[in-house]
Parts: sequence; C-alpha cells; structure tokens
Amino acid sequence: MSNRRDFLKSVGTLGIGASIVNPLDALAINSGELKKKGLPDSQKTTISILQTTDVHCQIHPHDELFWENNKAVYRKTGGYAYITSMLRDLKLKNPNSFTIDTGDMFQGSELSVKTTGKAFVPILNAMDYDLYLPGNWEVIYGKKNMQILMGSLSAPKICTNMYHDLGEGKRGELIFQPYHIWHIAGVKIGFLGYTDPLVPIRQSPNYSKGIIYTKPEENLAHYIDVLKNQEQCAYIIMIAHLGLSQQIALANMAECDGVNYILGGDTHERVRKPIQCKYAKVVEPGAFGSFIGKLDLTIEAGKVVKDDYALLEVSPSKLMPNNKVQKILAENEALYREHINTVIGYSTIPLYRYFVVENPIDTMILNALNWKFPEIDIVLSNGFRFCPPRTTPDHTGNIPITNGLIFDMLPVDSNVRTAKATGKQIREWLEKELNNVFAKDASKRFGGWVVKFKGMEVQFNAYAEMGSRVKSLTIKGQPIDLEKQYSILACERDGDPEDMLCRMKGVLEPHNTNVTLHAVMNEYVKVNSPLTPTPAKYAQILDAPETLLSQVSGVDYTFR
Repeated sequence: MSNRRDFLKSVGTLGIGASIVNPLDALAINSGELKKKGLPDSQKTTISILQTTDVHCQIHPHDELFWENNKAVYRKTGGYAYITSMLRDLKLKNPNSFTIDTGDMFQGSELSVKTTGKAFVPILNAMDYDLYLPGNWEVIYGKKNMQILMGSLSAPKICTNMYHDLGEGKRGELIFQPYHIWHIAGVKIGFLGYTDPLVPIRQSPNYSKGIIYTKPEENLAHYIDVLKNQEQCAYIIMIAHLGLSQQIALANMAECDGVNYILGGDTHERVRKPIQCKYAKVVEPGAFGSFIGKLDLTIEAGKVVKDDYALLEVSPSKLMPNNKVQKILAENEALYREHINTVIGYSTIPLYRYFVVENPIDTMILNALNWKFPEIDIVLSNGFRFCPPRTTPDHTGNIPITNGLIFDMLPVDSNVRTAKATGKQIREWLEKELNNVFAKDASKRFGGWVVKFKGMEVQFNAYAEMGSRVKSLTIKGQPIDLEKQYSILACERDGDPEDMLCRMKGVLEPHNTNVTLHAVMNEYVKVNSPLTPTPAKYAQILDAPETLLSQVSGVDYTFR
C-alpha cells in the first residue's frame, strides 16, 4: 500500500505542472527513461535513407552508359567493395543513416548461378544493410532457396504482398514480415515493402511456384492505418520492386494516401528529381550498383519538415575499396574466376541493353539463334533489361566477350524451343507485347523492353491505342499472311503450358531442341568473332526516337 501511495503521489505531483503528459510517459519520466526513449526536442535532426537496388550480382566495377548531350557516354561505376566504401563514408558523415536494398540481389552473373546465390550472402552481410526487400528475380532458384537465401541475411526482410500458397488458390501467411519500423531522432519511420505481383507471368512460372502475390492496393490502406494510427509513425516509406510505371500508378491511387515516399526498383530507371504524384513522391536509383539513392529527412519537434533526394554515382576512381568485402569477393570468386574471365570472342562495337526498342546485346543473341537455326522463320528473345554494358577494348582494340558476359546477359540457360503459329496469332501476340511496354494505363505496363525478333520487320506507334499499334508487319520481306503458319523459336520458360512460347498462347507443334541458349551463344561467338551486332531496325518506332531510353511518359522524368 505504501508503494502504491508513493506512485500515486508522484503521478499527482507531475499532474500539477504537466497535465498533458500521458500517464505512461509520466512513468518514464519518473524512472529516468524519457531521455532513453529519444523523444523529440526542438532541435532539427537530419536522417538519411540510403538505397541500392537491382545490383544483379555485378561484383566488380563495370562500364556504364550515360546519355549526355544526346549521345552515349561511358565511364566505370559500381563494384560491391566500392559501394560498401561509399555507404560507410555516407554513414560517417551522418550516423543517423539507414541502408536498404530493394531487390534482385541474387541473380545476374555466373558466380550467382554457379553458387545458386549463396556466394552473395556473406557479401551482403558484410555491407551492413538495415533492411531488405525481395525483388522479382529472388525466386529464380525456387521458393525454398529464396527463403534460405533471404533468411541467411542478418538484417530484417519485409514484403507485404507475398504469401504462402496452400494449394488450390488458398492463401496462407505472409512469407516475410509486412513492415519494419526505424526508431530515430525521437520518431518512428515506417517501412512497407511490395514486390511485383506479375512475377508468375513475367518469368518462368515454376520459379515462383508455392507463392501467391497480391496487388499492393489490396492491403496497402490497411497497413498504412497500422503504421500511422496504431504504431504512430511520423513518416511512411514504401520500398518497392514494381517498376517505375507501376510505382507512379500506385502513388496516384487513393489506397496510397498516407505513404510519403516510394523508394522503387525493378526497371533500372535513374530518377534524379523525385516524381511528385498525387499521394507520394517516387524515385528509383538505377541498377548494377552504379548508384546509391540518398533520401534526407529533416525532423523537428517529432515531425518530418523537409525532404531532399539525390542520386549519387558510385565512382571507383574516387573511392578506396572496402578491404573486408574485397577479401570475401576474392575468396568466393576464386574457384570460378578463370572460367568467368575466359575470352571467347570479340565485338567491334560497344555492347549494351539500354534502349527500349533495339540494342546490340539483343541483336547478338538474335543473330546467334538465326545462325544456328536458319530454317526458322522468326527467332525471338525476351525484352530483358539486365546486363551492364561492355565498352572497353583490350590489347586487340576490340571489346572482349567472356564466358561471364554470356551469364550476365542470359543468366538462365534455357533450352531452345521451336513451334508454329499463324500470322493472326503472331500479330495479336505482338500487339499484346507492345501494350505491355507502352500501355496508356501505367498500371498495365510490364517492367521490360520491347520483345526482340529477327525474320520479322515491324513498324509501330508506341502511343496508339491497344490493338492498333502495329502499322506494318512483314515476315521474310513479305506482308504477313494471317492464315499462314510460320515457324518460330525462343527459349523455353520453365512451367509454361506446352502450347505457349514467349507468352504466345496456342502455338502448334512445340518442340524442345537439344541445345541451350548458352551453347548457341558460345559456338556462335567462337566461330564468327569478331562480331559487329549493329541493330538492324527490325522494329521501328514511328512516334518516338529509336534512342528511347524509358517506357515512362507523362511525368517530369528523363533517363540520363
């Protein structure tokens, strides 16, 4: 009873001069805990959120393409040891920093494939990230391996829209925790995480078998309410791997009301000035470890009163590599280094994959497939974005093509698959593929470039209505015959129905050949080197420049 009287007396005494203080906080004051809680004072504090994304296992500094004064300019960027060094420097300048990676951290190189991503766990752990989001390619080795890889990372993982599939469409629990809260400078910063729900369509369906993805808008408002009203977060940030178009569309939906910023990924876009949408600002910090996105928030009296964003280039020439990460890289790569760096041929022109319509890397792939299978009418290749450029000549004066480059541009060594399709099927499929890239409704755009092809010549309007983009279509120099059957070729997608090829449904006479993409590429490069894979303009865009660098339109944004 005496203790109870003393407690009531202390609360009552506080109440005389501080009646607005919550009794729970009064307890904290009485026990000397208020200071430890870091409640806000009148001084301003700047906190920094540092983001990488879509590094795609590019472990060393690499050539990077920049679009400056309407021409391509190349310089070295990236490399894990240099990213780490830059992150450490930024943290030293501002200890109130929080680092995140928003996906595609286990796919994209020969080392990642040969070790099923395991080589990158100790690298990422040594980089001291504070939070992770799985990207669309984290499932490449299957659900179980994704769980093991992500679970081996020392920092928390969030994803608010990936569920266990219990079978027959029944949705289980979330695979990862739905949100994370950073306590800093007397406030709570809440993070939600969303990855691309189109993964089972965009990629081989078996990669994501056992996972149900939902659209962000299905539960976004609920978790905003949890963070804002239950957890009392002062600021809500969505970390996303949806693609810039999808992220902009989401930031304009009413369900996004309450989100302040979307730190995005997936489409490798370089947003230097935040895109202001109706409910949130949207950014995306490039790819391959070439950049770090830096969001500074100024906090005063328990509120975020200012935000500043910068896209920082990771320049190895201005940094010292982090010794710890450098050592891990050397140890993990040692077994594979010789094969990765073996030169199998040369290119006389820079190799890159940055333009929406046609690129030298894709031209090289199409030429190789056509060389190996000359009897096929149309060879196809997906509209991939990954693979940093190769632009630096060696002692021969040409640009080396290594075994490692084949893995960088085609990490999945799929079987080559043939089939037949009518002209009508091909035309309808092409219209759908173009809509996936240029849909007027940003929420309907896939995060990829125009599908690549050889043997077919197409002229199209990117910004026309769905179903009316194709203006001219010829095959082998002749106008397409809608009733005629044509032979087609592409890579097999693990888990697709037997009568589907490159997302074209209802194909006839599907057949898996006994050769793989890597085998074709290796043979072609060795036999035909040096190569000059100049894009042949099989696809011609009529209402935009052939140097179009982004599928994003209608907002204040330019890729450079």
